Amino acid sequence: MAYLTLKNINKIYPNGFHAVHDFNLDMEKGEFIVFVGPSGCGKSTTLRMIAGLEDISNGEFLIDGKRANEMGPRQRGVAMVFQSYALYPQMTVYDNIAFGLELQGADEDYIDEKVRNTARILGLTDYLDRLPRALSGGQRQRVAIGRALIRKVGIFLMDEPLSNLDAKQRVTMRSEITQIHRETGATTIYVTHDQTEAMTMADRIVVMKDGYVQQVGTPRELYFDPANVFVAGFIGEPPMNFVRGKVQGGKLDVGGVQVDLSHKLKDKLAQYEGREIVFGFRPEAIRLGSHEDAYVLSADVELTEMLGDNTNVYIVMQDLHAILKVDPHDTPEIDSKLSFSIPYESVYLFDGETEKVIK
Repeated sequence: MAYLTLKNINKIYPNGFHAVHDFNLDMEKGEFIVFVGPSGCGKSTTLRMIAGLEDISNGEFLIDGKRANEMGPRQRGVAMVFQSYALYPQMTVYDNIAFGLELQGADEDYIDEKVRNTARILGLTDYLDRLPRALSGGQRQRVAIGRALIRKVGIFLMDEPLSNLDAKQRVTMRSEITQIHRETGATTIYVTHDQTEAMTMADRIVVMKDGYVQQVGTPRELYFDPANVFVAGFIGEPPMNFVRGKVQGGKLDVGGVQVDLSHKLKDKLAQYEGREIVFGFRPEAIRLGSHEDAYVLSADVELTEMLGDNTNVYIVMQDLHAILKVDPHDTPEIDSKLSFSIPYESVYLFDGETEKVIK
């Protein structure tokens, strides 16, 4: 039996707004699950229902096989880290971390041992006497994590904890949170709109859109086997390129080139004749020049972005705009023409009506 189970969870507000639709998920003990999606997709609402901060309109939430819908946050054994840190400004780092245990009436020596051990794990030992205003954003976030961590709960919830940090701090904190998860073994549910955080931290990812779960899987599964156009475009940086058009004579117009879809559709080719499909390829999947077993296209270079380890090349083919990722040593000149190949196995096809992947 799964440690956490969400069965057909729905959230409907009094004004009739349906924020979460039929959310289903089983989580094993010790898993690191990330909810990811654009703003307003229902990921934070779902997290708050798990925490007991929002009522569940319909459905059932189970913790270790026991119904938890009517349990309060404390009964559920959860600890939550918010985006805003929510530290007490008049308290030192030591007192902020210790606050939860003090409320529980724990012994003073026990509190001291736990605070110092937690501070050691989080690299806060030298800051225990400081007030929050004397800390950097990353240090404040570690204090907020420490305050949740010290309670030794089984479920650790994090709602966009890194969104207030700069890019360098986010990279550092990602690895620190992952390490903390490994050390504590707590079941962790992490909410973010940043697909990079999801890909680098999660055991499994739940992709959401408009209150619906689009796909659940490992980072590798979501990247290489997306269920639909939304997941394919959301996971990956830069995002997947898409060409939408009708199949005519078994071919699709891609930037002025008629590509033969028999390599991909095979026995479904007749089924999609005259229907709209979406042709997708990732920027990093291409190879410059002409190659066998690949679609060969040519394009005009509009813009290049040299990023160090790679260059993003913005191209135009008639009315089609796309991004290619190339080796920085192969960066083409702006306004030049280039030829590139997309291996057949690197092309994704989606149903134009349902936007689901065509297997």
